Amino acid sequence: MPLALLALAIGAFGIGTTEFVIMGLLPEVAGDFGVSIPTAGLLVTGYALGVMFGAPLMTVLGTKISRKRMLMLLMGLFIVGNLISAVAPTFTVMLIGRVIASLAHGAFFGIGSVVAADLVAPDKKAGAIAMMFTGLTVANVVGVPLGTLIGQSAGWRVTFTVVAALGVLGLAGIARLVPDMPKPEGVHLRHELAAFKNVQVLLAMAMTVLGFGGVFAAITYIAPMMTNVTGYADGSVTWLLVLFGLGMVGGNLVGGRFADRALMPMLYVSLGALAVVLALFTLTAHNKIAAAVTITLIGALGFATVPPLQKRVLDQAHGAPTLASAVNIGAFNLGNALSAWLGGVVIAAGMGYTAPNWVGAVLAAAALLLAVLSAALERRAESADSADSVDPVVVKAEQAHSVQQQAAVHH
Repeated sequence: MPLALLALAIGAFGIGTTEFVIMGLLPEVAGDFGVSIPTAGLLVTGYALGVMFGAPLMTVLGTKISRKRMLMLLMGLFIVGNLISAVAPTFTVMLIGRVIASLAHGAFFGIGSVVAADLVAPDKKAGAIAMMFTGLTVANVVGVPLGTLIGQSAGWRVTFTVVAALGVLGLAGIARLVPDMPKPEGVHLRHELAAFKNVQVLLAMAMTVLGFGGVFAAITYIAPMMTNVTGYADGSVTWLLVLFGLGMVGGNLVGGRFADRALMPMLYVSLGALAVVLALFTLTAHNKIAAAVTITLIGALGFATVPPLQKRVLDQAHGAPTLASAVNIGAFNLGNALSAWLGGVVIAAGMGYTAPNWVGAVLAAAALLLAVLSAALERRAESADSADSVDPVVVKAEQAHSVQQQAAVHH
């Protein structure tokens, strides 16, 4: 794997850290600004919405320049957003900083996926994408716990300053290691938008929303579930999230490796197993050891779907993959928001803290059904193309030859 992937992974590490570290620092931020925890939660919601809308917006704006330069501009935007958050005098200013940083998120991973895939041979594309996303998964194992620790001991402003410094490191790495890859000739916005007419692209994005949504239905409410149902102490939740992050790292690498060999079978296995494990979590949540193992498996199976789904979008949006790739990153965040809301609905309905696990299982099972449908439609299209490719002139010639042979036999 080329060293340029390391630069992309560093950028992904910084982005992953800033996205999730705020969840562990909400009490400190809320206390400093004198707002409630639900109000401070807008820093999470605002970031997710920024990713959803920023992914296509920033990608469209970047169609006029090279991908390397766009990646550098996105990292610059990320740095500025985190510095604004670090020095924000009011909650509103910090929210603005979070939104500015989030605008870089979707486009960075979307364009970065295209660049990563272009850096390697065709049979290593999913592995290259997985290598870049390793930065995001490692952020959940190292960056988020470390950032939370720094924020709780030295102040949350220091955390965002450190994250901005990570952005500077990522920017320098991209400038130094990523080759200058010019914008493909003849690719315009209308070509990028045309990818969304492809039903396979839309199905892949729907699988992204439902599949990863299944993961976040459970993980969003992991703290109250583990403390109220499983019996863990509050301080243990951080280490359970580290297990989740370790699972993500392993699943991401395995998903990238096997997606290059058998993409759709990899999706069948990971989505099917994810649905089963989420359903079982309603039972294993009552035992500390079983719950810890299950959380690790959810992280592994959930992120095992990421490289194949991202590669599926790139493959199906061939010729104009950049916008579709970025929008698919937004689809992950849409899944997170949707599943978190559904999980809250079932808890509010009095079904208990394990009820979101059933929501996640249903979402993952729905993603599996879409994967089966997508493969069936693809096989039908290939069969139709094969039938259409038969030359009618050749068919008529063969028929005429057959008639002559039959006539000769009768004669």
